[in-house]
Amino acid sequence: MSKATQLKRIVARRDAVIVPGAANALSARVIEDLGFEVVYLTGAGFANTSLGVPDIGLTTITEVTAMTAMIADAVDLPIIVDADTGFGNPLNMVRTVKMLERAGAAGLQIEDQVFPKKCGHFSGKGVVPLSEMLDKLKAALDTRTDPDLQIIARTDAAAVEGLDRAIERAQAFAEVGADLTFVEAPRSFEELAKITHELKTPQVANIVFGGKTPDPGNARLSEMGFSIVLYANAALQASVRAHYEVLGALKRDGSLDAVAHRLASFDERQRVVAKHTWDALEEQYSASRIKGAAE
Repeated sequence: MSKATQLKRIVARRDAVIVPGAANALSARVIEDLGFEVVYLTGAGFANTSLGVPDIGLTTITEVTAMTAMIADAVDLPIIVDADTGFGNPLNMVRTVKMLERAGAAGLQIEDQVFPKKCGHFSGKGVVPLSEMLDKLKAALDTRTDPDLQIIARTDAAAVEGLDRAIERAQAFAEVGADLTFVEAPRSFEELAKITHELKTPQVANIVFGGKTPDPGNARLSEMGFSIVLYANAALQASVRAHYEVLGALKRDGSLDAVAHRLASFDERQRVVAKHTWDALEEQYSASRIKGAAE
C-alpha cells in the first residue's frame, strides 16, 4: 500500500486525526516516535527554521523538495507537504507536483493566495481569481501519478472576502476534484462548525497557538467531522522557547546546571536518530568483519 493510499484511508475516517508539523527530519522522527499517524511538512516552520525568515513566500520548490525527501527517508509515515501556491502558475504546479510526489509526499496542500503568499494568520493577504486557482488545481490533479495522492485545496478567502465566499471557493475546489478542502483561519467555534456543515468533502482545520482560530479540542473537532487537524508549528514554538530558556541560562550562569531538567539525555538523543541501526550497519559492513569471515 502506498503512503498516499494510507493517507486516503486516514482521511476517510473523518475523526479529526491530529497531524503535527515538522520543519525537519528530526522533528518528524519525534512525531513518529510518539505514535502519530501522519506528519506535516510545515511551510512556515521550514521557512523559520531553515532560512530564519517569516512565512512570506521566500522558500523555493527545490528547497521544499529536498526537505520532503529527507523526511521521507527518516520516517515511515505519510507526509503532507505544504506546497504553498504551487510556486507559480499552472505550469509551475505541474513541476511542483512531479517533484514532491517523487520525493515522497502522500498529500499536497495548495492554496489560492496571490504570490508571494503569507502565513494564513497574517494580515494583508490577497487571493487570486477563482478561475486561476481552478486551473492550478486541475494541473495538480492531472499531474499526479498515484491517483491516491491527496490534493488538499486551501482557500484564504475568509480573511479577504468573508467566510461565505471562502466556503463557495472550497465548494468549487471540490467540484473539480480536490480530495480535501481547507478553509483557513476561521475565527470562532461557530465558523468551524459551519465549514463542515456546508462542505461535504473531507475538511482540514489548522490550529495555530496564538493564531486566529480557536482550539475546541480534538473531541469537538471530531464531532464536527473534520478529517485532519494540523498543529503545524506547535513543536517549533516549543523549540523557540526552549532555545531561549536553555541558552539564556547558559549565557547567564556559564553552565547548564539550572536547566539540566530541560535537556534530553545523550542516550535519548541517540535513540531518536536511531544510532543503533547505524551501529549495526557499521558492524555488518566493516572491513575487519569481512576479513574475519573470509579467514
